[in-house]
Parts: sequence; structure tokens; C-alpha cells
Amino acid sequence: MLTKFKLNLISKRAKEERSCKFNNVMHLVNYWSLREGFYMLKKDKAPGVDRVTLEDYEKNLDSNIENLISRMKTMSYRPQAVRRTYVPKDNGKQRPLGIPVVEDKMVQVVFTRILEAIYERDFMDFSYGFRRGRSCHQALARVSHAITFKPVNYVIDADIKGFFDNVNHEWMKRCIEERISDKKFVRYIVRFLKSGIVEDGKHFETEKGTPQGGIVSPVLANIYLHYVLDLWVEKKLKRYCKGYLYKYAFYWEQR
Repeated sequence: MLTKFKLNLISKRAKEERSCKFNNVMHLVNYWSLREGFYMLKKDKAPGVDRVTLEDYEKNLDSNIENLISRMKTMSYRPQAVRRTYVPKDNGKQRPLGIPVVEDKMVQVVFTRILEAIYERDFMDFSYGFRRGRSCHQALARVSHAITFKPVNYVIDADIKGFFDNVNHEWMKRCIEERISDKKFVRYIVRFLKSGIVEDGKHFETEKGTPQGGIVSPVLANIYLHYVLDLWVEKKLKRYCKGYLYKYAFYWEQR
């Protein structure tokens, strides 16, 4: 079982040893952590391309997990393509949403918990998007406080257009490898990114991007933005600014 104790030990080491690379995290993906991940899934979600529901998978849960572990150990487990659907946006447009199969969701839950335990200690304090215990309201409150009480002359509001559709897979892999040297774990992350999309019965390869709706996608996006944006602001941009530069409050959402 992936207990809070184990996750806290990982987080503690990640915080104390900033240059540490975790080389054996796949052992945390086991029968008990996968079973726990299964029961963390929401029951009312739509099924993936195989049309297998949570109830269907649960009927033979033990044997299904054992079979999954066997495939993962031999690297024969390959995530299935996500089923793409669309949900309406407030502006009248539609937002693409990827729906993984139950088995892939279960694995992604465990991967997400491991990634969060490692990288949460690295993320900048001004980053609020999809982080536990943080919200858009807190981000707005921080901006409001800075504008009110700090000598601020400019506020920049920027949006990364089509971010989820354009994440570079090779750079995503390199970002993960900054902290994780477990080759199997990294290879499975890449497989999730390249699992493909099925829309209207047609299969499309995914050479870039990470599916909106995937459980692991938010933390992968945070890791990517940490290295390509947040560190740039903190380490590069700040040194060229005259006067006061406050740490901006950054929040993003899956659109």
C-alpha cells in the first residue's frame, strides 16, 4: 500500500536533497497501491474505449490487478488510447476531454501520487494550479494583496494557447528525468503521452500534447511549467527587472 508514511519519506528526501534523483519508484506500483488507486476513482465517470466500467473491472479485481502487475513487470503493459469527447465551455465553444480506460486511470492515480510526493517540494510558492490545498481563490487573493500593498506598476495577464495540445514529449521526458532516473517509470510516462486518441471510431497518434481529462495530466503539466516557465521567471527574468518584482500568482485550468 502506498501509505502516507512512504509518501512523506519521499517528500522529505526530495526537499532535503534537491539534486537527488529517485532511481527505484516502480516498486511502489504494486498490488496494494493499485487496489487503493482503484477505490480512489470516481464511480460516476464514463468508460474508456473498451467500454469497461468500474463495476465491470471490480468483478474480478484481484485477478485483474495481478495480471496488470505481471504485464508491468515485463514492460508489456501499454496504456490504451483515450476516448475523446467534448464538453461545452462558457463561451459557447467546446473543450476536448480525454477519457482513459479504468485500468489506465488506476495506474495514473498511483503515478500521480508518486510524482506529487517528489515534485511538490520543488514547485514555486507562487504556483497554484491543480496543487493540493491550493485554489484559484487563493491565487486571486495573492494578486489582490500585491496590487494593494506593493509598489506594482504593471500586471501581466497571459494565457498559453492550446497548452495541453502542444506539450513537447521529449522535453516532458527531460523534465521528469531531472528528478527520476527509474527508466521503467519514465518509459511508462512516455507511453501514457503517446497512447493515442480515438474519436468517432478513428485512431489518432499523439506525437505531442497530453490528454485533457487524464488523471496524471495536471501534475505533468505542473512539472513541465515549473521548468520552462516558473524557473525562468525566478532565475532569469527577475535579475533583469529594476525595482520590485513580486512573485506572481499563477493559476491555470484545463480548458
